[in-house]
Amino acid sequence: MRVNDTQRSVDPPAGADWPAYGGNKAGNRYSPLAQINTRTVKELQLAWTFDTGDNNNPAERGMDIQCQPIVVNGVLYGTTPRMKLVAVDAATGQKRWLFDPFTDPAKKPQFHPLRGVVYWADGADQRILYSVGSSLYAINAQTGAPISSFGTNGIVDLHDGVGDRETLGHDLQNLSVRATTPGVIYQDLLVMGSGVSEGGDAAPGTIRAYHVRTGKLAWAFHTVPLPGEYGYETWPKDAYRKLGGANCWAGMVVDDKRGIVYAGTGSPSVDFYGGARAGQNLFANCILALNARTGERIWHFQTIHHDLWDRDLPCPPNLITVRQNGRLVDAVAQATKDGYVFVLDRETGKPLFPVKEVPVPTAPALPGEQPWPTQPVPTKPAPFALQDVTEATLTNRTPAARAYVLERFRNSRRGSKYMPPSEEGSLFLGFGGGAEWGGTAADPDGVLYVNGNNMLWWLKMRDSRIQPTGVALGRGASLFNNNCSVCHGLGGKSTASATTAQAYPDLTEVGKRLDKKQILELLASGRGRMPSFQHLAREDREAIVQFLLNLNTKPALTASAAVDVHAVAAPTSPAGGSDFPYVPPYLNNGTTQFRDQDNYPAVKPPWGTLNAIDLNTGEYRWKVPLGEYPELTRQGIAQTGTENHGGPLVTAGGVLFIAATYDENLRAFDKQTGRVLWSYQLPAGGFATPITYQVNGRQYVAIAAGGTRYGLKSGGSYVAFALPKRP
Repeated sequence: MRVNDTQRSVDPPAGADWPAYGGNKAGNRYSPLAQINTRTVKELQLAWTFDTGDNNNPAERGMDIQCQPIVVNGVLYGTTPRMKLVAVDAATGQKRWLFDPFTDPAKKPQFHPLRGVVYWADGADQRILYSVGSSLYAINAQTGAPISSFGTNGIVDLHDGVGDRETLGHDLQNLSVRATTPGVIYQDLLVMGSGVSEGGDAAPGTIRAYHVRTGKLAWAFHTVPLPGEYGYETWPKDAYRKLGGANCWAGMVVDDKRGIVYAGTGSPSVDFYGGARAGQNLFANCILALNARTGERIWHFQTIHHDLWDRDLPCPPNLITVRQNGRLVDAVAQATKDGYVFVLDRETGKPLFPVKEVPVPTAPALPGEQPWPTQPVPTKPAPFALQDVTEATLTNRTPAARAYVLERFRNSRRGSKYMPPSEEGSLFLGFGGGAEWGGTAADPDGVLYVNGNNMLWWLKMRDSRIQPTGVALGRGASLFNNNCSVCHGLGGKSTASATTAQAYPDLTEVGKRLDKKQILELLASGRGRMPSFQHLAREDREAIVQFLLNLNTKPALTASAAVDVHAVAAPTSPAGGSDFPYVPPYLNNGTTQFRDQDNYPAVKPPWGTLNAIDLNTGEYRWKVPLGEYPELTRQGIAQTGTENHGGPLVTAGGVLFIAATYDENLRAFDKQTGRVLWSYQLPAGGFATPITYQVNGRQYVAIAAGGTRYGLKSGGSYVAFALPKRP
């Protein structure tokens, strides 16, 4: 509901605000504004910069802004690297107010990505809802003060509604539950997903709705079904008591007319090993259609069966309308990590283009694993990301790079992207994107715009219960492997070479960079992509630190101590049933990209792309590289594209805006041709999705310049652009 706006001197046009994550409830990332168009975009100038003040202290750097802000009634609302909520005049960049959740001494800092906020209003009651750790806040949009009637003094615990101890057999209160992406509003309900651990202590990914006025729980949908619920038979009996995940962390959209919420879910726990979850594993890796008022399932479509490759649905669905066989069809389009786009009828979930169940490799597999024999593959559109890696697709940037990459390639398992993970080590596509969390854009003509990555990853599994020497793991090592190795590698060391890139740091010699106090503080607070581990008891965090600081000096236990692996590995918290936390017998080597000795991707370019797909026909209108390495361009190498994180914005002016690239440029493309019309070097990487809005007759484009991806420089600003003011 709109309120009277005394701050605008002219009546705002349709689309003047950017009132929701994704621009509207359909998540289109589309604006009907056209003042900035293919003719005028070359005149764009910097209008204002708002420095959040975070990341200015060298000791506090390393956190970014991934937030796509919203604009309502001339006010921009966004978050800062240190989880503060800020209101800024959208025309000038002047701060209106700032809310800091950690001024309360009882709140220990917890840092994680925040990708947006929610606005709701009823007359003079205007609220911003956003999450910090497991706390969901309702903040007065005019003053920045918590709304005391919401939850407890303005806060709802996001553990509420996830599950109860009596049903699950263990306490969820100390488990990691947070929300990196905002929920959606349906009438007076706020529907929320969550981010959870991807290890053996993962909470279930229950989707919940809260009453926006009071914060009381309205409904809950169990993505790991309970006995008697639809999908329960796709898991082993009582799997819900020890396994979690299947969470909607990337966001959702809502069709107000139909009263349906659409959500994409992630992989079940644990990543890369499914020995304890034989079956199809509904509702993991699903596009879900839920009754927005009750939470009841209307339909589902699973994009990966029994996920062994961490192929979460990485971005919200996009609600679009397409023309097929002479009639308009309301559809939902979902892009995936491995480069597919599934296009489904919004009411029935039926694919608009045929989807084939394709036989995939099931052997060799790790002991206890039962891979699913088929996987769904859409016949249209064609994939927007690389699907197969052969010697012909490997880099030939230089003879040395070719030789370096070829040796690793020939000494690794490779083949189908559905190979079961192995102890030998395998090359994989598709568990780093493909599509990323920034989302897709769609115009009213039914054209979908998606940025994609072509990155190769190396995955090696290892028995999580013993060290390479055959010695049983001590408590700190076991805790590290169960909580940290999914990112940093088993034992604290990744299998990447010193010159290859890893998405997360190798911690083998972390003691040379950080002392015990600093590591403990980092485990408690989190930073950047690393979540807080406050859900672990302090003694468990101290055991992890002790292990890291003595990593190369001594084993904690002798082989004779390896009588009961669960007794050795199970942390002291959370307390609970004997099956939880689950201790998988195999874990991965860390999230390791395969690059050449000069740190460029191991495959031929393009390494990042921008794609325009006509979903009326399933055919591509164009595909272009996205981003460049300037040093390679100077060497005469054609534009390569770069890995990219963030999403596109498309407008009625015929312009598509996107940053996302490692060269830290914001670019404007002609949406008809893919030609670059304008670019601007941001003060730090724009690894977020831009927005556009209009205030007092002037259209702006704004983006968070937060930086820090894979070691790039930190930033903490919002930057806005506009056409020059006319006399």
